[in-house]
Amino acid sequence: MSGGRLPTDVKHTSTLRRVPRLGAMQFRSVCGGEGDICAFELPRAAFPITVEAPDGRVMTIAPGDVFLATPGYRESTRWVSGRIPAGGLVPGDHYWMLAASGVVGELTGDLLSDTHLGPVRYLGAVCGDSGKTLNIRQFAIMGAEQDRNAPVYLVLGTSGDVGKTTAGIAVLRALRMKGYTTVIALKATGTSSFEEIARYRDFGATHAFDCIDFGLPTTYPSDRTGISDLFANELEFCLSLPADALVVECGGDLFGANVPQFLTSLKKRRSNLKIVLAAADALGVLGAKHVLSEIELTISLITGPCTDTPSLRHRTQALCGVPAINLVRGPG
Repeated sequence: MSGGRLPTDVKHTSTLRRVPRLGAMQFRSVCGGEGDICAFELPRAAFPITVEAPDGRVMTIAPGDVFLATPGYRESTRWVSGRIPAGGLVPGDHYWMLAASGVVGELTGDLLSDTHLGPVRYLGAVCGDSGKTLNIRQFAIMGAEQDRNAPVYLVLGTSGDVGKTTAGIAVLRALRMKGYTTVIALKATGTSSFEEIARYRDFGATHAFDCIDFGLPTTYPSDRTGISDLFANELEFCLSLPADALVVECGGDLFGANVPQFLTSLKKRRSNLKIVLAAADALGVLGAKHVLSEIELTISLITGPCTDTPSLRHRTQALCGVPAINLVRGPG
């Protein structure tokens, strides 16, 4: 393989949603690194897979299709995990679609597979007019120095799939009902998903952002070097916008996706955070309460499956000493 041309209508995944349409494109047979705009092919013998298009719709990749996505990392406690091998993706080799947004890498763990999971062949990296590989970092938002002092409402979770986005949307709705006209939403950590941030827009967020907007397909691997710079940029930009409030959701749990590093960055900006914790059970809340107290953060409200029934909610509230509300069934 030496490279080739791509049609102008080649399918794009949502990790490339900030990349403008490039017209006729060329790809080169070079190794692909994190965030590079890369061409892949779904083998003709494979089953179709479904991914997220740049506009958030569910898009089918058919056997034999060539499409654009990006190499990246994912560490999931419930779903698929994978990484970029040392040296990057090798042209001609097969890898896996790790996330519906279009993150591709070497599979390291498949706990619960999904419709996006499938083997794909790496063809090469898309290059610009200068011949250099294009990367989503080139299209990222850059922060601004001005802080308009909007209050921050932070949503954390004890694990994946405990209702963090549901809690974040409930906070957003409550703020809008109180008369807040301009609310910004930020999914600060985890795996990118246009569908998730679009839900914030659907419920009234003026703007909604995630790590794609700031140049990374995910905030994995954990404890990565330089991640604090990304978080500082996220916060600088979002806090520079004229807004009545900023709702921040941290994907993943308290230990993965570099959430501890994000909390350190956020604490430098805000000392009076309102924290909503989504948790599966009271034991998880107790653990989270202890971890957060060590960095001088206090939970304001508990929600999630630990409040699904009156007995669970009362137990959680009594054991943890924090108000507990089911934000799906409870009061607005």
